[in-house]
Amino acid sequence: MIAFIRGIVQAVSHDHVVVDIGSVGLTATCTAPTALSLHTGDRVELLTSMVIRDDGWTLYGFVDADERTIFEQVQTVTGIGPRIALAVLSTLSPDEVRTAIATDDLNALTKIPGIGRKGAQRLVLELKDKLGVISGASSIRATANPVGWLASVTAGLVSLGWSQREAESAADSIVPLAAEYGDNPDIGALLKAALRSLDRA
Repeated sequence: MIAFIRGIVQAVSHDHVVVDIGSVGLTATCTAPTALSLHTGDRVELLTSMVIRDDGWTLYGFVDADERTIFEQVQTVTGIGPRIALAVLSTLSPDEVRTAIATDDLNALTKIPGIGRKGAQRLVLELKDKLGVISGASSIRATANPVGWLASVTAGLVSLGWSQREAESAADSIVPLAAEYGDNPDIGALLKAALRSLDRA
């Protein structure tokens, strides 16, 4: 099993990156926030999970062990495969997943693309008490890791009354601004910029 990959980013798409690890370039499928945080030429280390199926092998990449753990645990739920498991992490942080499942928050879980009410109920039923305690890492990631700002800004807009779709669109529109901050994004400034984009819409 490939536990991690470390190297130079050679190409970036909305759902994967290609990493040059020396004599080989590996494609790692990842969440949109992770992909958007990386740029060609960046040196990166991604923790990985390999999914092997009859139609091929797919390597999934994550910024930390907590994301990988949630990805792998979610796939133990009946009817949930890697595509939806990745959608879970594209929508909610690991601690938000834990909170939603611990509190039976079906509304939060049904915001995940591909998860309806029955799917949300299965997640709660089959994962309760299996995901560990809330780590409190979400707030740290929001300020110390460029991947975290997207989820933080989106959640902030939703809490202010915007729909999930509107919030995600506004957050996506300020990716170039967020890139200017490097590894220390100013969440408050990014939230204000996202609000301004909504006001212009």
